[in-house]
Amino acid sequence: MKRILLRVAAAAMLPMMMLTSCGTFKKGPAPSIEVSNVSDGNAPVVYFTKDISPEGLVKLYEALGVEAKGRVAVKISTGESEKSNHLRPELIAPLVQKVKGNIVECNTAYKGNRSSTAAHRKEIAKRGYDKIATVDILDEDGEIKIPVADDKWIKYDIVGSHIQNYDFMINLAHFKGHAMGGFGGVLKNASIGVGSQNGKAYIHSAGKTEDWHKVWTNLPKGWTSSPENNTPFIESMSAAAQAVHNYFKARGGIVYIDVMNNISIDCDCDGNPHKPTIADIGMAASLDPVALDKFCLDQVFTLPDDESNDTKALLERISQRHGTRIVYRAEETGLGSTKYTVVDLDKK
Repeated sequence: MKRILLRVAAAAMLPMMMLTSCGTFKKGPAPSIEVSNVSDGNAPVVYFTKDISPEGLVKLYEALGVEAKGRVAVKISTGESEKSNHLRPELIAPLVQKVKGNIVECNTAYKGNRSSTAAHRKEIAKRGYDKIATVDILDEDGEIKIPVADDKWIKYDIVGSHIQNYDFMINLAHFKGHAMGGFGGVLKNASIGVGSQNGKAYIHSAGKTEDWHKVWTNLPKGWTSSPENNTPFIESMSAAAQAVHNYFKARGGIVYIDVMNNISIDCDCDGNPHKPTIADIGMAASLDPVALDKFCLDQVFTLPDDESNDTKALLERISQRHGTRIVYRAEETGLGSTKYTVVDLDKK
């Protein structure tokens, strides 16, 4: 059996990070353990490639061994501006066209370039997404509520009503930092990303309001200043991601892809983000969103600080926002596993 060496951290711990009382971090040694390039059946498989290209993206999707059938939604972020680090149309076009999918998005719950359907469509045209596929704004005609398995904070998930038009979803996320969640990957893309404007408000406020016009006045005091205050939001995202996962699992299916390039501390929802400080890592895919986001976190946590990588700002943001809590809450509620087996497609 062909074997590869990848640095992965213990599944039950915060890899490479020991939280202190003030929310900063200290790096520990980067462990190297041998993992099989074939699943042993005990952990979900994460497929990885360093080839960040249209061809690499198609190969990564095909490695999952699941065919997108029926009406296919490809969920991306269209980015707040041309300066944002969103995935570009030229990278994703071959995959979207291969599955005959529609690109899907939702309007934002903050006053920006995409807070109305009309404004959002102008931005979509500026980016060129409408030239490679039909772009469907899921909450253009309203919203629906779908059930959650984890009702600790939210009692349902509020998503764009057009979700009902699809049988299968490809969750195609850009892995990066996030001002409020610490980081954003496929779990955020499924939760905040698929939520309607009111759904976003419901998640952000951990069930306190469904009115996106009022969300920023209904957040707990000091909401992002400590892990304790931020936990309700993080766990609400986990619950919403599980709701979307279960929704598509009951229909045609859902698969997950994280692209680890242009990694900044800021999200693609930031129209003027901080420049990337980490060299491009690659792309990864899995049927398990928890394993996938955990794998991406581990890659960032184990990077050396050198002339190519300055990880301090991103690691501090993830720590201060209690960002890793999302994968552990998702594991606790049965969405997936923080353990994984890696298949390196570049070594096959």
